Amino acid sequence: MRAEDRTARVRALLDAVRAEGRTALTAPEGKVVADAYGIAVPGEELATDVDGAVACAARFAGPVVMKIVSPDILHKTDAGGVVVGVEGAADVRAAFHRIVENARAYDADARIHGVQVQELLPEGQEVIVGAVTDPTFGKVVAFGLGGVLVEVLEDVTFRLAPVGPDEALSMLDSIRAAPVLRGVRGQEGVDRWAVAEQIRRVSELVADFPEIAEVDLNPVIATAHGAVAADIRVILSEAPAESRRRYSREEILASTRRLMQPRSVAVIGASNEPGKIGNSVMRNLVDGGFAGDIHPVNPRADDILGRKAYKSVTDVPGEVDVAVFAIPARFVAAALTEVGRKGIPNAVLIPSGFAETGEHALQEEIVAIGERYGVRLLGPNIYGYYSTWQDLCATFCTPYDVKGGVALTSQSGGIGMAILGFARATRTGVSAIVGLGNKSDLDEDDLLTWFGEDPHTQCIAMHLEDLKDGRAFVEAARATVPKKPVVVLKAGRTAAGAKAAGSHTGALAGDDAVYDDILRQAGVIRAPGLNDMLEYARALPVLPAPRGDNVVIITGAGGSGVLLSDAVTDNGLKLMEIPPDLDAAFRRFIPPFGAAGNPVDITGGEPPSTYEATIRLGLEDPRVHALVLGYWHTIVTPPMVFAELTARVVAEFRERGVEKPVVASLAGDVEVEEACQYLFERGVAAYPYTTEKPVAVLGAKYRWARAAGVLGGGT
Repeated sequence: MRAEDRTARVRALLDAVRAEGRTALTAPEGKVVADAYGIAVPGEELATDVDGAVACAARFAGPVVMKIVSPDILHKTDAGGVVVGVEGAADVRAAFHRIVENARAYDADARIHGVQVQELLPEGQEVIVGAVTDPTFGKVVAFGLGGVLVEVLEDVTFRLAPVGPDEALSMLDSIRAAPVLRGVRGQEGVDRWAVAEQIRRVSELVADFPEIAEVDLNPVIATAHGAVAADIRVILSEAPAESRRRYSREEILASTRRLMQPRSVAVIGASNEPGKIGNSVMRNLVDGGFAGDIHPVNPRADDILGRKAYKSVTDVPGEVDVAVFAIPARFVAAALTEVGRKGIPNAVLIPSGFAETGEHALQEEIVAIGERYGVRLLGPNIYGYYSTWQDLCATFCTPYDVKGGVALTSQSGGIGMAILGFARATRTGVSAIVGLGNKSDLDEDDLLTWFGEDPHTQCIAMHLEDLKDGRAFVEAARATVPKKPVVVLKAGRTAAGAKAAGSHTGALAGDDAVYDDILRQAGVIRAPGLNDMLEYARALPVLPAPRGDNVVIITGAGGSGVLLSDAVTDNGLKLMEIPPDLDAAFRRFIPPFGAAGNPVDITGGEPPSTYEATIRLGLEDPRVHALVLGYWHTIVTPPMVFAELTARVVAEFRERGVEKPVVASLAGDVEVEEACQYLFERGVAAYPYTTEKPVAVLGAKYRWARAAGVLGGGT
């Protein structure tokens, strides 16, 4: 069927269902949709009376399935409206009467159109294929184990719809039960392409018709010879989704460039009075050394911190790139109107007292003003922002000026200050720290678009509680990930959105499950906690990209080696099987009571020369792609001696063009802390008192390398 014909056919059907005031399609209507989109379903007919049911069943060879057809009964099994394996005229008659009686007992007012008589499918693996409308990501297609197991195991994976053939096929490998689909214990595997085609066609359907809220094919009977949906459920949305204003990539970059690289900043609500937010912002801008123009705006002052103050932002001479607001919420709308009239492209709204306190109308008012005048809004309810390469500290919080390659954003002020403290404690250089607050306008996808192009930024880390436009974020992430890593800490793991679902697929599409799969699909590294996010952001720019999967552990302590091996497995990494020639080479430097293999255990009493020789071997051999070092504190090889020799050898090989990620776990007295900092500053991600963190950051680097397509083959 031609694309235009199939959409016209489905459009006519959906319009007719809407005209009747219904949101759920009946089974026969579902078959019309399935046939139009090539979704494989069994042969079936609608019987309006018992004699018709007998005639229908006779036309199918063998037993049949009989199901109630009612626009008012969504869950047919719950109503006793399904009988499986019916064969022979007498059984068909009995089943027809029982189904109708059960339906009337379940809902006396239900409209009953008849009974669907459907050919019985052969036994096979039951899977579920479906689609839901996620509030963040829009149309999402789902796949997992089906039948009675679907809500017990919750083994389901999600992708943005529509999906192509290869992405649909990848979903079969993304569930825990993937080996079952390939065939286990002598059983045949399923026809993978047939299952993937069911997924692809469902995804096309929901992409073509935004009003379709949910689609459920459950179960799909998958065999070695095909995949057929035993049941199809289609549910329409109650109301059209609200549209959000979208900006082009060029528009986003034009405004964020002036936000992050301003030449002139106005502070609305600037003050000479210590303790006022307007005073703190002014002091940070002035003391931070911002080279551009700083214009205080306060109708009751002539001079603030030695700079001419203006009664209104409209009085400020020349162009202004950013207006920072440090006034109470009730005055923001009027001042923002003046900012719009002045032609200022960015407003940084520090004040609270908007949607976060229930003042939704006030927030909607400022959003409308911003859209009217073309002013992009950062906030409200934020701590401000830092753009270190511009010496810009537009915040009322403590200053930070250590320049580096990490850009950090947070939706929460408290998390923002945790970021600041971590950066200071670890001497992490940052390109920017940005508060997002209520995200009335500017949000993560805007900033991700900018940081993706910013030459000062090497890694982006974002704390978020939600995404306003998940598809825009995915689009920005996909453009950024091939160039630099994106790390996300998503707060909130509830599945509240599933409570009102009308299908099995909808019930499984909890917020966190969808976020997890879609972020992975976009190539984003998801951090399990705040410290993990910060450590990933700190370490990823330090480590070079791996060129293959072979990881080798070299350790001075057998116990650490075991824990490091566990961490390698936990992070989805591969311990290299050491070939005989490399094993023999390592053994030349290991005492008889040590152990080669992987981990390579050189034992703790060895001198610095043993550490150096074995590290050199790992770096020299092209079959080794990453090194995990385990050190423990001895007087024979003190911590700083280990750190200096390791840094020297790694630097030597990098000068020769041999760049491999090297991470280290240091166990010992407090001196190991200084040694770790020394190593970190020289390109080795090293951590004291832990075997988990160094391998976790290596795992994060590998996840980025795979997503970015820069992981080489290797041998």
